[in-house]
Amino acid sequence: MTNPATKVSLPIAILAAGSVCVLLGMGLRASLGLYLKPMSVDLGWGREVFALAMALQNLLWGAFQPFASAMADKWGTGRVVALGGLLYAGGLYLMGVSADPLAFHFSAGLLIGMAQSGCALAVVLGAVGKAMPEEKRSLGLGIVTACGAAGQFTVVPVGQVFLNQYGWSTSYFLLAALAMSILVCAVFLRGKPDAAKAAPKDAAADLGMGEMLGLASRHRGYWLLTAGFLVCGFHVAFIGVHMPAFLSDQGLPAEAGAWSLALIGLFNVFGSFAAGVMGGRWSKKYLLSALYTLRSLTILIFILMPVTMTSVMVFSAAMGILWLSTVPLTSGLVAQMFGTRYMGTLFGIVFFSHQVGSFLGVWLGGKFFDLYGTYDPIWWAGIALGLISALLHWPINEKTVPQAVNA
Repeated sequence: MTNPATKVSLPIAILAAGSVCVLLGMGLRASLGLYLKPMSVDLGWGREVFALAMALQNLLWGAFQPFASAMADKWGTGRVVALGGLLYAGGLYLMGVSADPLAFHFSAGLLIGMAQSGCALAVVLGAVGKAMPEEKRSLGLGIVTACGAAGQFTVVPVGQVFLNQYGWSTSYFLLAALAMSILVCAVFLRGKPDAAKAAPKDAAADLGMGEMLGLASRHRGYWLLTAGFLVCGFHVAFIGVHMPAFLSDQGLPAEAGAWSLALIGLFNVFGSFAAGVMGGRWSKKYLLSALYTLRSLTILIFILMPVTMTSVMVFSAAMGILWLSTVPLTSGLVAQMFGTRYMGTLFGIVFFSHQVGSFLGVWLGGKFFDLYGTYDPIWWAGIALGLISALLHWPINEKTVPQAVNA
């Protein structure tokens, strides 16, 4: 007799459930920036209060990610995703009833940060990567990553509608109900990893994790890559959280922020796929240098021009193409240099650097606005950091580390 649990473990079911899970997880996160200004005004907070909570959220997401991945490997992805969904719903509900900064930092910072480590991109990609046949694995991972980008395009406008119709408090309750849908996805991702289906032994199989970490720590290019990815986090987190408030400050309607973030998400889908294709043909480090340079130029042109709906839409489309295009190139470069056996661990460290940058971008955006009444210092800092990151990637040695393949 066929076990029903086996039926829902088919690769197509796992792919579909993982895609919906990531769409919701990333989409809900992207919608939170809509609430910065209305909450700050209603509760009499400076923008730093909201920004610090979002900054802690990004930092804790990165800090908890390695532990969430280890739990998924030991107890199964479904359980970790279900826990992440529950934390997401609980965090959003508590955000809706928060009346003081400490409560808001606990809910929006700690709980949502933990939730994202359990049900956002990294854990789900691991499950899909194990489930898909080798010849279709890259396609499956690409689909899930694209759905993460699509979440920003689909969920953010929903959040804006909720905000317009019901206000920020009730809107959080509705988003919490939407987060409960993640539990349904967890059902199709359940099941403990099957050791018999473990990945085949690769060239670095005899090299222990400690030895590989030591090897990476002595590799100059690995640290340059890690430092460069911090800048990516600075850019996307600052824009993702502060863009709606910035546009409102410029006299544009509230919906402008939602459409800006949604458009970034839409073009992010195309940019991520394009980067993956180009990374297989040309040098990844030079592509990354070009991406960070283009980001700086895009931001420079945007802040020097009058802010209109047209300029916002053009900026959002351009930034969307450059948004997560760094992810397949950065993770691919880690695998290229050190092999795939410990890619998750090594990329996890690089990802934590990304989240440190996210913390700084979100928090400093609120801090500087409260001090000077403008976001200009952070826009200019983003331009400078983008150019620095472009220079950092240029000298990276892309060749595979001999010890990693000859161990």
